[in-house]
Amino acid sequence: MAEGFQDKQYAFAAHLRDPENVPAPEGIEDRRMAIYRELFFNNLLSLLGTMFPVLRKIHPDSEWRHLIREFMKHHKAETPYFLQLPEEFLKFLQDEYEPRESDHAFLAELAHYEYVELALSVSTDENDLSDIDPDGDLLAGVPVKSVLAWAFAYHYPVQRISPEFLPTEPAEQPVYLVVFRRSDDKVRFLELNAVSAALLDAVENNRDDSTGEQLLRTLARAIHYPDVDALIGHGVDTLKEMRQLEILTGTRRL
Repeated sequence: MAEGFQDKQYAFAAHLRDPENVPAPEGIEDRRMAIYRELFFNNLLSLLGTMFPVLRKIHPDSEWRHLIREFMKHHKAETPYFLQLPEEFLKFLQDEYEPRESDHAFLAELAHYEYVELALSVSTDENDLSDIDPDGDLLAGVPVKSVLAWAFAYHYPVQRISPEFLPTEPAEQPVYLVVFRRSDDKVRFLELNAVSAALLDAVENNRDDSTGEQLLRTLARAIHYPDVDALIGHGVDTLKEMRQLEILTGTRRL
């Protein structure tokens, strides 16, 4: 009895996912089945459109519906939690979706960027400020990155994409972005250049408690920068800007 009911559930779900190719279970009136088909699809269509607003705006209705239908047909979700639905959709676009010729080349990267903004807005991570001096000397002290600041490199300028700007080719250089959440819970981003991105990475992976100046001197050697003092001057200005934006929380008290 239980197995028969479970089989009917699987058949019911399979039909909802792909009604054009999978017949409805026997014994269910099509009028009632149609209500479930429309409700399920339209809810997902609306929810993902809200969670990925730019992705939704740059797609005509027919193309957006195609993406959602493909997601329903081919992706096996690993979680039932509502807030993890965007992650499931991102996994689908990155690993399972077969792009069509009409699809934007930046599709997966834009979805990742929008997912990051959403994930950061609901993150429960908190900075441990017990040993942090928010006004510490960023050259003499050890700079500390906020756990609510996430850095990424993209091939496309995803932060600028809109219906009016749809790049067809990757940028000439990687696009470095740090997406961060401030104490007012607003999510923002800062575009970095290659050097400032490397500096932020050095701050995040500073296992030896190197000071800001030491990090900058090490970076200068690594990239063969000709004027170390100039790099330090530019670097401390960058660190100060990051602290003001709350990408850095301050310096660690030793």
